[in-house]
Amino acid sequence: MVERLDVLPPSEEQAYRLLVRMAGAGVDEFAERAGIGPERALTLLEGLRHRGLVTAGPAYRPLPPDVALGEVLLREQEHLETARQMVAALSEEYRSNTRWRSTEHLMEIVVGAPALRERLREMQDSAKQEILWFCRANPIAMQGPENAEETPALTRGVRYRAIYERALLEKPGELQSIVEAVGLGEQARTLPVLPVRLAIADRNLAICPLVPDAARGGGEPSAALIRPCELLDALIALFESYWVRATPLLATSPEEPDRLLLSLLVAGMPDKSIATHLQVSKRTVQRRLDRLMLVAGVDSRAGLAFQAAKRGWL
Repeated sequence: MVERLDVLPPSEEQAYRLLVRMAGAGVDEFAERAGIGPERALTLLEGLRHRGLVTAGPAYRPLPPDVALGEVLLREQEHLETARQMVAALSEEYRSNTRWRSTEHLMEIVVGAPALRERLREMQDSAKQEILWFCRANPIAMQGPENAEETPALTRGVRYRAIYERALLEKPGELQSIVEAVGLGEQARTLPVLPVRLAIADRNLAICPLVPDAARGGGEPSAALIRPCELLDALIALFESYWVRATPLLATSPEEPDRLLLSLLVAGMPDKSIATHLQVSKRTVQRRLDRLMLVAGVDSRAGLAFQAAKRGWL
């Protein structure tokens, strides 16, 4: 499993920004300015000190962040590259050994959209901990709004993490279905392109179509059901490596009415498509983005996307 490294938690980022504006402070002075108790202030300042972002007390002073945090970013980049290399190595090892190793207990082939749809439903109904999805455009077995098994699974505590291709968000009803699922607890992210269609349950069973879209033609879709083996481990690592790079899709809330708008902006959707999905005019979208740029202190969409990620708005 590839875990994402937190460069700096939001609470410590806010504390560091405040200390920079104060040019240094003791615990009591910092607590008063931050509107928190002295114990919480000491915890935040000591946390920053351990990260190499401030000097030791009693008068804590900010240090340049690029040296302390640059190493964290480098480790995260190396971590992701290691995951990619592991997927390639495991895939090659799998291909090299399938000629002599019996696969009857590891893999089953399912042919036809109805049979594949039924297996996807069974997989979700039996899941106990987690479902991982690669959701590409033009689903071959089940449209997002047709997935009636997700809500009961979420209700009984199964965690869903799904990555959607950007083109899928443009399909009628898909984004609304995703937003509703996010409201129920699904963790959703998006990327421009995904390498394969994929569903994994409890890290114990994967369903992966076998034939690329371009080669399928008019024939029936087929998929492999993959049980615990090196190939399954490689597919899990592939999902985790893409999850780290994907952009979150967040549902709008009364407290944060612009979260979905920012999610779609960072995902790269054009204003017209955003307006359609939010059921507002394109001009309204532009006005809301202009207001957010003013709040963020930037004058470009790219700057707004950067500040949204940096400030924890996403």
